[in-house]
Amino acid sequence: MYPLVRDRPGTFKEQVIRSLRRKIEVDELHAIRDLSFRIEYGEVLGVIGDNGAGKSTLMKMVARVLPPTRGRMIVRGLVAPLIELGAGFNPELTATENVVLYGAILGRSPREMAERAGPIIDWAGLSEFADVAVRTFSSGMLARLGFSIVTDIDPDVLLVDEILSVGDQSFREKSRRRVRSVMERGAATILVSHDMELVQDLASRAIWLDKGCIRREGSPEEVIEAYTGGGV
Repeated sequence: MYPLVRDRPGTFKEQVIRSLRRKIEVDELHAIRDLSFRIEYGEVLGVIGDNGAGKSTLMKMVARVLPPTRGRMIVRGLVAPLIELGAGFNPELTATENVVLYGAILGRSPREMAERAGPIIDWAGLSEFADVAVRTFSSGMLARLGFSIVTDIDPDVLLVDEILSVGDQSFREKSRRRVRSVMERGAATILVSHDMELVQDLASRAIWLDKGCIRREGSPEEVIEAYTGGGV
């Protein structure tokens, strides 16, 4: 649940006065409600739904970025989140330095990441920019670097949120092959996408999320047909 403050005060003083007078209106936005599911290692769960359905909130909860307001989210093993790639980068550090930093955020040792920095940057196609501060990188370059760092590990849980559309056509194909390789090694994978063909191609099971609730769950074909056809 997210609190929504209506008519936000312009100053702290005004906020205190309104609070004392109880004039601050706070609504509750339930991005996720009464949702329950289980995913096993080696399974690929596709998550579809309209914008605002709660898909990104769900992924952040699984990634342990957001705690649930109520209930429990149990995640076992190392999580590789392919969501908001590059959000942990320091713009003043070089690509090589950010590989070490970002890897540490994901739980890997700095020494290990320093040893892997070369291959990681090379896979992203950014070798000539290894010693350049990432503040000069385009958003696509940042996403490619983040993608390469995250998928360099062998995770137990893989979270993919619309990131397979990053870069040009050749890089998209390259990234899909790498994600498929991680999946085939037995990671429990949650795939969020508006690309129905991608979900049908990669997922073994799917859920349709609507206003934070599961509207339909089953095979990708059944769920996609219900979602695109307005079924229940």
